[in-house]
Amino acid sequence: MTEQPSTSTRLTGAVQDLAFEVVSALRSGDHVGGVCGGAGIGGDDGLGLAAVRVLGCDVLLPSVLLGRPADHGDLSLFRQAVAAHPPASGASAVSAWSHWAMTDTLLRLAGTGGAVDTFSPADGPADGPADAGESAAAAEPGTGWLDDAPWQTLGHQLAVLAALAVPGTGSGIARVAARRPVDVARGFVRAVRRRDWLQAAGTGRWPAVLDGVPETLGLDSGLAFVAQMGGDDARVALHTHVARSLRAGARA
Repeated sequence: MTEQPSTSTRLTGAVQDLAFEVVSALRSGDHVGGVCGGAGIGGDDGLGLAAVRVLGCDVLLPSVLLGRPADHGDLSLFRQAVAAHPPASGASAVSAWSHWAMTDTLLRLAGTGGAVDTFSPADGPADGPADAGESAAAAEPGTGWLDDAPWQTLGHQLAVLAALAVPGTGSGIARVAARRPVDVARGFVRAVRRRDWLQAAGTGRWPAVLDGVPETLGLDSGLAFVAQMGGDDARVALHTHVARSLRAGARA
């Protein structure tokens, strides 16, 4: 009798497939059919929607970073994932921030045809009022749990919240990171030395959007090394590609 893979194993695979599609869209500059469609995710796919929730805002990165309209199917599934997986009562601060970031992204995309950089939440969505989940995006979770955290904890938590490391978001998490660029750099180095490639890749996105990061960090070579060592992990490829692209854009 063939042993069936566990739900967690299948979810991990679904997240990897979705991350691979996002990377492909970012590299090609084209995402016809959407990243969710490319990963085979539909509205009745509970596991797929859970994968969207795990990957969070990165699902819509092709629109956010390339400035192109988001695929309608991606937006619909993203919205479904937000509604289907709200933070449970007593959820961790990381879960609360991830959910906030997803609803905030929906707000910024609403009514713009998917062009995130032209929307002000005060404009309101073009196709009707925002739902309760999206309206909640205006109220950020607190950052007290992270403000004075040891640098090791800061690096780990920022890695988990790497989807918030994009230019121009101005979130409370980004403000915490901006106040501690040296500690963020230390967290990246620590993850590399521990050979935790996913954490290193996630932490490594933050120095790419921060000022005051020591030049001695050698971020460019560090990101290239992490990308190589990450092997077939699509999430490592995603984080390192984003970080390296942001670095290249800043130098252009």
